[in-house]
Amino acid sequence: MSNRLFQSVVHQMRDTIDCVIGVIDENATIIACSELSQVGTTNEFVSLDLGDSHDIFVRDGYTYKPFGAHMKPDYAVFVEGTDEVAAKYASILAITLSSIKQYYDEKYDRNNFIKNVVLDNVLPGDVHVKARELHFSADISRVVLLIRMLSTNDVSAYDVIQNLFPDKSKDFVFNITESDIVLVKEVANGVESKDLEKLARSISDTLSSEFYTRVTVGIGTVVEGVKDLARSFKEAQIALEVGKVFDTDKNIVSYDNLGIARLIYHLPTTLCETFLKEVFKKGSIESLDHETLFTIQKFFENNLNVSETSRKLFVHRNTLVYRLEKIKKLTGLDLREFDHAIIFKIALMVKKYLSANPVKF
Repeated sequence: MSNRLFQSVVHQMRDTIDCVIGVIDENATIIACSELSQVGTTNEFVSLDLGDSHDIFVRDGYTYKPFGAHMKPDYAVFVEGTDEVAAKYASILAITLSSIKQYYDEKYDRNNFIKNVVLDNVLPGDVHVKARELHFSADISRVVLLIRMLSTNDVSAYDVIQNLFPDKSKDFVFNITESDIVLVKEVANGVESKDLEKLARSISDTLSSEFYTRVTVGIGTVVEGVKDLARSFKEAQIALEVGKVFDTDKNIVSYDNLGIARLIYHLPTTLCETFLKEVFKKGSIESLDHETLFTIQKFFENNLNVSETSRKLFVHRNTLVYRLEKIKKLTGLDLREFDHAIIFKIALMVKKYLSANPVKF
């Protein structure tokens, strides 16, 4: 990347500086030059003069000015000529190229660093040190959104999302798989879950309405600084997995709003299986037909109210009572009793969860 960057600057300056100019690396290989034929050639005598000094030196009719971010120079500018003008040109070029490289390196490093933190590829002890080097503020609030494409076309969703969040110093966008895109978004302190869901909705609507790309978005919790971004990312992953099981009609799922489903997800599978065997003895849940399970669902939706549920189901009250008695006989649970209803509701969710076999993060 540095070679292309240096060549671009040298090319733009060659008409202003009416002489041969270029850049050599620490091995004295020319990596950029106004005379393209010289790129790739090496002057072994110059490498001896680079040493540990950043001072200007003259060799074979050229003036050299070493530069770089370390004690030992990484590069040196060279300008044809040995007079004071050549020395000034060399100094100006060195300052310019050094500043531009630092800007581009920092920009690249910041994005790469955030990606590695999110994917938990950085040791905890190194996160704070590197964040300070790259000037990340410790008290800035950020959140991770995981955008998963369900259907797509020739349009790059990655490019669309990058254009939606153009401030590369605050917001970071990167791919982790062909279908998954991560957005690390800087947010105001005290931002609410509904605001984050509104943000996710705007991303989804833009991709859907303008580019015919369907997505689902998982939202992690807001974290301060950088070190907890990996946790926010895992929460966004969990939100998508749990949403896939329990909220199949939603395409925006927030970790903060998963409720009991989040608790079930974090339980060991063996514990869930034991709980089901305890609640539904001898396959009692399998003996419930589709009509009965639909009745149970409506009974829960209407807050265990027999009269309201029978009205919604267009059945006589006694018919509903008969069905509830049948459930009680099969499972030992009377859904008209609050405690029994809670156990039954959770057991149904656990069974659905085990059947879906979601990915664990």
